[in-house]
Amino acid sequence: MDFQLQELAKLLPRVDVAHPPARLDPVIWQAYVPKDNELTAARVALGRKLYFDTRLSADGTVACATCHDVTRGFTDQLKVSEGIKNQLGQRNAPTVLNTALLETVFLDGRSPTLDHQARQPIINPIEMGMPDGEAAVKAIAGDPEYQKAFQEAYGRPVNFEDIGRAIGAFERTLIFLDSPFRRFLEGDQSAISADAKAGWDLFNGKARCVTCHPMNLSNPLGTDNRFHNIGVSARHQDFEALAAKALKLLKDDPSEKKLDELALSTPMSELGRFMVTKNRADIGAFRTSILLNVGITPPYMHDGSLPTLWDVMDHYNKGGEPNPFLDGGMEPLALSEREIDQVVAFLFSLTDRRLALENQRQFVAQRAAAAKERKFRDQELATRRKLAFEDRIKAPKK
Repeated sequence: MDFQLQELAKLLPRVDVAHPPARLDPVIWQAYVPKDNELTAARVALGRKLYFDTRLSADGTVACATCHDVTRGFTDQLKVSEGIKNQLGQRNAPTVLNTALLETVFLDGRSPTLDHQARQPIINPIEMGMPDGEAAVKAIAGDPEYQKAFQEAYGRPVNFEDIGRAIGAFERTLIFLDSPFRRFLEGDQSAISADAKAGWDLFNGKARCVTCHPMNLSNPLGTDNRFHNIGVSARHQDFEALAAKALKLLKDDPSEKKLDELALSTPMSELGRFMVTKNRADIGAFRTSILLNVGITPPYMHDGSLPTLWDVMDHYNKGGEPNPFLDGGMEPLALSEREIDQVVAFLFSLTDRRLALENQRQFVAQRAAAAKERKFRDQELATRRKLAFEDRIKAPKK
C-alpha cells in the first residue's frame, strides 16, 4: 500500500476541502455533499487511512485499495475482483473516480449514498469478510491513532457508521474532470485530435452513445444515472429462472446484507437492478457507466467480459446480445472500422491529464490486443446482413 500512497500524493498533493473541485459547478457539488458529513481535513485524512487499511478485512489481506488501486485507475483492472481467501466475486470493480457525483452507488444502484456503499464490502463474505460492523470496529478501535482521529473527525469513538462516512469523505476528493475533451468543450480546439473530434460527432450521431451517455459542461460524467439491459453476456442467462429464485430468497430474508451477498457472490448478480426493485423491467439492467477516465479502467461492463474499448464498440455495433429484456434502444449501428477507431479515440480523450501516462499505456495495450483478437465483432449483425435471435431462422424454401 505504500507505493499506492506515494502515487496518491502525486495525484493529490493538496486537498482543498474549503472549495468545490476544479471544473465543477459549486451548486452541483453542494448537492452531492451530505449535510451529516461535510468535508473537513480531519474526515478526509481519516478516510484515507481507512481506505488503505487491510485490518478492515477478516484475514487482514484486503483493503478498499485492493480492488480500487490508485495505480490502476482506482480499479483492479481484473475481470472480477478477488476478496479474502482468493474468493472471486461476480462483478467487475468500477472506478472510485468521480463516484461522488453519482445518484446511486454500485452497478445495480443498491446503495443510496457513497457513505452507505463504503460499509458494504467490509461485511460482504467474499470481499473483506467481516461478520458484521461490530467486528470491523473491534479490529481498529484499540489503535490510539484511530481513537484520536475519530474524535477529531466526528467527536465520537470508533463506530461503523463513521467508518463509512470517513471513507466517503475521502472518496469525495477523487474528482478527476480535467480531460482534454473537457478543455475542448471549454473552447480549446487543439485539445483533442481530429479522430477524437470525429468520434465526438459519431458519439452524438450515428453511434447513438449520447442516448445514455449525455456529456456536457454541466453533466461531465457521461452517464444518465439510469439502468439498462444492454445484452452483456445475456445469451448465457436464464433470466426468468434467476428472477424466480431471487424473489424467493429475498422474501425469506429481505435484509440488506442478504441482497449484498446475492448480488456479488451468486449467478443472480446478472439480474442487476431487478434485485433492488423487483421490477421485471429491470431484469439484467445495470447503471450506465461513467465515461470519464474510461480508457484506464479495463476490462469493461458489469462482469468485466469486454477486454478493450474496441470490444465495447463491437458489442454495441451489433446491437448487444438478444434477450427478452434487452433495452429497446439497442440496435445495430453499422459503424465501419474507421468509425469505431474514431469513437475509441474520443473515449481516450476523456481521461484526466493527471492520468495521462496510464491513459497512453492503456491505449497502446488495448490497441495491440484489439489488433490480435476481436471476438465480439460481428459485422454481419452490425450491418443487418443477418438478423439477431428469432429473425435468424431462415424461411423454408418454396
